[in-house]
Amino acid sequence: MNHLLLIFVGGGVGSVLRYLVGRMVSGSCQGSFPWGTFTANIIGCLLIGLITAAIARWHLTEEIRLLLVVGLCGGFTTFSTFSNETFQLLSSDHVATALAYVASSIVIGVTMTMIAIKLS
Repeated sequence: MNHLLLIFVGGGVGSVLRYLVGRMVSGSCQGSFPWGTFTANIIGCLLIGLITAAIARWHLTEEIRLLLVVGLCGGFTTFSTFSNETFQLLSSDHVATALAYVASSIVIGVTMTMIAIKLS
């Protein structure tokens, strides 16, 4: 199967899942912290760790990596939205929230990826 098609399909599914997670989480949280994007990115970090470990352990194909890591996780997580939300927080004088968002996204994201790889 064409590699671009695999990425396209995975990315489409990941984007729809991100949208659904964002709506579900944002609808139940209040305040200026962008919980929807944060949650999607943290789940994505966990997923990419689990998938990366599974690929290594079971010698899965490049096609599986393209579909799940590049496509699904790439579509599910979103650095551009993270960057825009951080800028919006800073622009509206929510500096402490912006700093908490950046720090927690990085620390928890890397930690979730590490935990997933170690446990897999």
